[in-house]
Amino acid sequence: MPGSTRTMGVITVGALVAVTAYTVALGSNGWLWFGWVVLGLLTVGMIAARN
Repeated sequence: MPGSTRTMGVITVGALVAVTAYTVALGSNGWLWFGWVVLGLLTVGMIAARN
């Protein structure tokens, strides 16, 4: 995995942890989850384009 893809993966996982913590502490926010899904799809796209 090249550096940019690895960095994107780390950001995606970090965002998942942050959104989950927000949901547990303050309740669900659909826009945060939507943003995370978009970020996850971009990460998957980067990995697929690399292979």
